Amino acid sequence: MKAPRVFQLTALALVLVSAVEVGWWLLDQHRFAVDKVREMHQAYAQQVVAAQALLAAGAPNARVSGLLPDVIVTNGRAALSPDVDRQLLAEEHRHIAQYAWEGSFFILALAACIAVIARALRAEARVIQEQESFLALVSHQFKTPLASLQLSLETMAMRPLSPEHAHALIERMLADIARMESMVTRILESMRLDRGRIDLRSEPVDLGAAVTRVAAGFAERAAKDRIAVSTDIEPGLQVAADPLALDVILRNLLENALAAVAPVGGGSIALTARRSGGEVELSVRDSGVGFRTGDAARLFQKFTRLHPGGGSSRFGTGLGLYIVRRLMQLAGGRVSAQSAGVGQGATFVLAWPAGEPRQDASIPTDNTEALTRQPARREQS
Repeated sequence: MKAPRVFQLTALALVLVSAVEVGWWLLDQHRFAVDKVREMHQAYAQQVVAAQALLAAGAPNARVSGLLPDVIVTNGRAALSPDVDRQLLAEEHRHIAQYAWEGSFFILALAACIAVIARALRAEARVIQEQESFLALVSHQFKTPLASLQLSLETMAMRPLSPEHAHALIERMLADIARMESMVTRILESMRLDRGRIDLRSEPVDLGAAVTRVAAGFAERAAKDRIAVSTDIEPGLQVAADPLALDVILRNLLENALAAVAPVGGGSIALTARRSGGEVELSVRDSGVGFRTGDAARLFQKFTRLHPGGGSSRFGTGLGLYIVRRLMQLAGGRVSAQSAGVGQGATFVLAWPAGEPRQDASIPTDNTEALTRQPARREQS
C-alpha cells in the first residue's frame, strides 16, 4: 500500500477514535454535572437536617437563619431556600449546555475531517481504478500494433515478396507505428496540459476552413464505416484561438464522433456553427451510442471511459476529451456534452471568443507540430 494511502487511513482511524472519545467525554461530563449537583443537594439537605435539630433544641428562628442562611424556617420547620434550589438547577443546566456546545463543535469538526478524508480515499480509489484500467488498455493497444509489426517483419524475412505484397506490408507497418506514436504523443500532451507547460497564442482563425480540413482527413474512414459527415458553417466565421490547438480539438471531437457512430453500423455526424453574441459556438452532433445524462461531466475527466449498453469494444484511452476540455479552458472557451440517453446519439458544443477578422489571417496547412496527430476515441463504448 502506498504511503499517502496509509497516512490517510491512519488519519481516518485517529479521527474516528477522537470522535468516539469526544462522545464519551460528553457523556461523562453530563454525568459529572448531574452528580455534582446531586452532591450539593445532599450537602444542603444536611444543613436542613441540622437546622431542624437546632429548632428542636429550642434555638430561636433568627439564630438558625443566621447560622444557616440557605435554610428558611416556616412555622417551626426548616426547608431549603427556593432561590438556592433554582441556582442549583441553573448551574446544572449551564454546565450541561457548555459541554454540549463544546462537544458539538468538536464533533462537527471531526465529522468534517472524516468526510474530507473519506472523500479523498474514494477519489483516490477511483483514480487508481481508472489508471489501472487505462494502463491495461494502453498495454493492449500497444501490444496489437507490435504484434502486427512483428508478423509483417517475419513475413518479409521468411521469403521474397512481390512489390505489391511488400508495399502492403510496409503500409501496414507505417500505420502501426503511427498508431503507437499517436498514443505516446497523446499521453505526453495530457501530462503537459496538467502541468501547464503549453503556451497558446490567440489569433483570429477561420473556423470553417479548419473544420473542412480536419473533416477531409477523416473522409476515407467515414466512408468505410458508412458515416455521413456534413458541415454547415458560415463562411468567414472567426474564432480567437491557437491554430494548432484548434486543429487538435476538432480532430479529437471528430474522432470521438466517428468512434461513437461506427459501432451502431453507420449513421451521421453534423457540424454546425453560429455566432452568439461575443462567442462562436460549434456543435458536433452524432447519431451514435450516446451516454447516460448523468455521465456528461465525467466524459471530460482524465482516464474516464464510459461503457453504455451498446456492446461496442471501441473504448478510448480516456484522454481525448480530457485534452479537448483543457485546451478549451486555456483558450478561454468552454465545452459541454449532451445526450438523451444510451443509443440516442450525442451533441458536443464548443464556444470560443469570437475573433476579429484580419486580412492576413490564415490557417496553417502543416500540422506536423500539432499537439496530437491522432485524437482519442470516444470515452465510452
